[in-house]
Amino acid sequence: MTIRIGVPREIKSGENRVSLTPAGAAALAKGGAAVRVQAGAGLESGFPDGDYADAGADVVPGAAEAWDVDLVVKVKEPLRDEFPFLREKSALFTYLHLAAVPDLTAILLERNVTAIAYETVTEGGRLPLLRPMSEVAGVLSVQAGARGLEKSCGGRGVLLSGVTGAEPGRVCVLGAGNAGRCATRTAVGIGAHVDVLDSSAEKLAAIREEHAGKARTSVSTREAVEAAVMAADLVISTVLVVGDRAPLLIPRALLRRMKKGAVVVDIAIDQGGTIETSHPTTHASPYFTEEGIVHYCVTNMPAAVPRTATTALTSATLPYLMRIARSGIERALAEDSALRAGLNTCKGRVTCPGVARALNREYVAPESLLS
Repeated sequence: MTIRIGVPREIKSGENRVSLTPAGAAALAKGGAAVRVQAGAGLESGFPDGDYADAGADVVPGAAEAWDVDLVVKVKEPLRDEFPFLREKSALFTYLHLAAVPDLTAILLERNVTAIAYETVTEGGRLPLLRPMSEVAGVLSVQAGARGLEKSCGGRGVLLSGVTGAEPGRVCVLGAGNAGRCATRTAVGIGAHVDVLDSSAEKLAAIREEHAGKARTSVSTREAVEAAVMAADLVISTVLVVGDRAPLLIPRALLRRMKKGAVVVDIAIDQGGTIETSHPTTHASPYFTEEGIVHYCVTNMPAAVPRTATTALTSATLPYLMRIARSGIERALAEDSALRAGLNTCKGRVTCPGVARALNREYVAPESLLS
């Protein structure tokens, strides 16, 4: 049976990405899938409707047609205006971050939606669908932080690279995963003093090897975090727990001890944030100041560079979409343990341990729900 795959236009504020490139649509069409793309879905990423039509996709006029399929492929979690489209017959494949959106979780459960989250697909202990956006966010975090340090944004007026006669700024990166490594590489590249903290000695060793001593590393104890945060001009927090709420790393009391006009970039804001004072912001209004500290908490950072982000996302998701196109949704989930780890809700039950912990709901192993 031919599987129908829908690509709606994203409606989240400032979201310029699309979930599938024309090249990805062409690969799925050649693989036997019927692809529907909502008109205008790819325009902000630089992919006009004609490119999708040439790729073999059916360009449909509205969201309803794009959602009326077997599998809806998105970038961001459904918003309230999209809740009416959620139904049992249409599975969902997107970034969900359900730990931070209990209302969406309730709707998915109520309507028996098979919902697969990019961010919890796990293969060999790695998160292959989270990685590309984490890398983009890591690079952007330094750019956003550098801008936040400018006086016009409320910052200290520090240039991270420094210049002749003036010291570089100091950057503290919490977490040495994909986002943390890219943030470190970017900050070191512009000449900032960089401190990286993580609980993994292996990840810290990789940082030291890559940067030949240009980044200082420390095991992430409470005392080490406090010292590094208070010394920093820019703090980039990247730590997350798969599926669960992000841990609180910087309480308000510590924020008060930081340099006035310093900047915090909370990459984990999608999962609730790691800074007590964080709350979601948008690309239209990305910064706010609290306790004298400039915050950047945009929940869809990679949307700032949609062409790069969309291309990288499709490259990561396409192998999984091809498996689904060949086998069907339920069989692909049953046979592919990596894809199955991404299953967050199924048949009215929570099937991701992290989401169940975060929202105090019963966890049901996905294997027990798949025939």
